[in-house]
Amino acid sequence: MTSLRIRRGMVVLLAAVTVGGVVSQEVPADAASYQTVSTKKIKKTAYHKKSSKGAIFNKKHTKKVSNLKAHPNTTWYATKQATLKHGKTKGIYLYVNNSKKSVKGWVWHSYLKKGKAPFVLKKAKAAVAMDAKTGKVVWSKHANTARPIASVSKIMTLYLTLKKVDGKSSNWNKKIKIKSKGLVRMSRTSAYGGFHFKLNHSYTVKQLYDAAFLDSSNNSAIALGQWVAGSNGKFIKKMNAQAKAWKLGHAHFVSASGLENSDLRQFGYKYGSANANKVSAKDVALMARHLMTDFPRVLKDGKVGSKRVNGQLCYNYNNMLKGRKYYQASLKVDGLKTGYTPLAGYCFVGTGQKSGKHRVITVVLHDENEFSETRSLMNHVYGFSSMAN
Repeated sequence: MTSLRIRRGMVVLLAAVTVGGVVSQEVPADAASYQTVSTKKIKKTAYHKKSSKGAIFNKKHTKKVSNLKAHPNTTWYATKQATLKHGKTKGIYLYVNNSKKSVKGWVWHSYLKKGKAPFVLKKAKAAVAMDAKTGKVVWSKHANTARPIASVSKIMTLYLTLKKVDGKSSNWNKKIKIKSKGLVRMSRTSAYGGFHFKLNHSYTVKQLYDAAFLDSSNNSAIALGQWVAGSNGKFIKKMNAQAKAWKLGHAHFVSASGLENSDLRQFGYKYGSANANKVSAKDVALMARHLMTDFPRVLKDGKVGSKRVNGQLCYNYNNMLKGRKYYQASLKVDGLKTGYTPLAGYCFVGTGQKSGKHRVITVVLHDENEFSETRSLMNHVYGFSSMAN
C-alpha cells in the first residue's frame, strides 16, 4: 500500500512492504543520512534484545525491517560490524539475523546483549523437564504448583495396575465383568467415553490397560482401579498412599481416570470433597519416572499409534510419535500420556532419548500448543551438557 503525505511543503513517499514475513516501513528520504565509515566481518556471536527499544534497519537506514520488541524471545546472530555516521555522530552497528534468516539487518549494538535469548514457554501454565536418568530437574516453570492434570492422572493408575499384574500372564488374561450401568453410560458419551462397554460383558485386564493407555478411556481406568483395589474408593486411597510413599508433596487424587467430580457425579463415581486431581508438574514427572523405571514396557506400549482392542479401534493421541504432525526424528519420542479437560487444559507428558544423551521427561500443564511447546522444550534442554551420556 502506497500513500502520499505533505509535510512542510515537501512530498514524502511512504511505502509498506513485507520483508521476511514482517511489515517493513520506508523511512522518509530526508532522514536517510547514514554513511558507512567502515565494515568488517566478526565471529558469529549470539545476542538477544536488551530492552523493548530498538529496531533493525537496512544499512542506509532507509528501511525499517522490524522492531526488536516484536521478537521478545529471539536469538540474533551477528556476523558483521560497521561504524556508521549520522550527521556528526558515529555509532557501532551489528549485522544480525534470526536462526531462520527470515529477519535480518543492522541494529545499534547497545540495543543488544550478548548471549542467547532466555528460553520461555508462552502457553503452558506449568512445565518441567527432567533428566530421567538422574531425576534432576533441568528446566522448570511453576513446577511446584499443584494443578488439575486430567488424563495424565492415568500414569498413576497404569503404575498400580502393572504393579498388581506383576508380569504374570494369568493376571493379564484375568477377566473383569462390567456390572456398573454408570460405567456403561460413561463409555457411551462422546465427552467422557471412547472405548464402549457392554453391560455384563467381560474384558481382560490387558484389554482395559490398552484402552486406558492408548485411547485414554476413562471407564477402563476406573474398571482397572476397581480390579486392583476392590472398589473405586479403595483404589483412590491407594493412589494417594503411593504418592505419599514417593514423597510427592504436591499431589492429591480423587479420581482414577482424571475426570473431575463435577463430571463423575452423574455416573455415580464422585469421590472426596475436592473437585479434581491436582499434581504439580514436577511430581507428574516423578510419577512418570517411577512408571518407566519400574515398568519399562510402557515405552514399548506407549509408542503404539493405534490398535484394535475387543473389536474397537484405540487411537493414541500422542502427536509426537513417528508419522504424526509434531514428530522430530532426532528426539525419538516414544511416550507417554496426553490429557484434557476444560478445567485442566491440554496436558502432556512426553519422553524420548536423543542419541548420545540421557532420556528426558517433559511435562506441560494447561497448555494450548502442548506438542509444539514440548518439542521446543526437548530441543532446548538437549543443548545442556548435563544431558550428555
